[in-house]
Amino acid sequence: MPKPSTTKWTRKHLLGLEDLSAAEITTILDAADKCFPYAMGRKAAPQTLKGRTVLNLFCEDSTRTRTSFTLAAERLGARVIQFHAATSSLSKRESLLDTARNVEAMGLEAIVIRHPERGAPQQVAEAVRCAVLNAGDDAHEHPTQALLDFLAMRHHFGRLDRLTVAVVGDVRHSRVARSNLYGLKKLGSRLVFVGPPVFLEGIDDIRVPVETTTDFDAVLPRCDAVMMLRVQFERHEGIVFDADDYIRGYQLTPRRLARAKPGAIVLHPGPVNRGIELPDDVTDGLQSAILHQVTCGVAVRMAALNLCIGAVDRERKAAKKPARKGF
Repeated sequence: MPKPSTTKWTRKHLLGLEDLSAAEITTILDAADKCFPYAMGRKAAPQTLKGRTVLNLFCEDSTRTRTSFTLAAERLGARVIQFHAATSSLSKRESLLDTARNVEAMGLEAIVIRHPERGAPQQVAEAVRCAVLNAGDDAHEHPTQALLDFLAMRHHFGRLDRLTVAVVGDVRHSRVARSNLYGLKKLGSRLVFVGPPVFLEGIDDIRVPVETTTDFDAVLPRCDAVMMLRVQFERHEGIVFDADDYIRGYQLTPRRLARAKPGAIVLHPGPVNRGIELPDDVTDGLQSAILHQVTCGVAVRMAALNLCIGAVDRERKAAKKPARKGF
């Protein structure tokens, strides 16, 4: 395993990986490894968040992220409130920031937010005093998903440097691809974005150099891991897309997977479009780390909640200290 980080976590928000250092990313992963024995719920976790309240403010659909944040908080002893946008005052045109301020005033330690608008978690973080954790904003970032990907890879390879990871598919609409790029580049690995031209266009917002290719078969012999992205059909308004052509060129079949490095693993952030990105025998095959990723997600989110709420506690404690009198 890599050398543990000695960097102390000081941030009360986790908004993205673009602004984190390699040491800060490693600090979260080290904390997640300590939480991993509790991730499956078969062993009682220390109740570090007992008596605390966490709000899941989700304005987009979610299964894995919402559920794992809920389980993570509850296993640490916190109470979790589920916010549903369709039945909230957002449907009455209350602003997101007013909603966040009002629910915080009821007594929250953290808000976990998923929102279709880029930058929404950052805006909420500037408006409240509690911790804010980004659970995905538009095609911008999804930091805890990338962190759980890193943890799964670190468990398999024992390191996160000198790896080559192909991120394949609908890169254009993927916040997962961006967070993985920002994080793994800092940790010393290489990402290659792979897909048809229509899915490699529109990534001008990415502010670091990244290799791109339309030739999936050519890049596979370099790959330690292959991350297949979900084809986000719901975001394809105005995009010409032929599913049969995509399957022929970019589905990770057993034959294609055999071209990757020995011991290569298959990743997917979910949900999987079975028969499009992956066939069943690869999704459920021996090289698939997809379900391990899901378990890592609970551990990563336990760590992130502990670290960010701990930073809030330190900030509040410091604010209560009386100023030292001079001589």
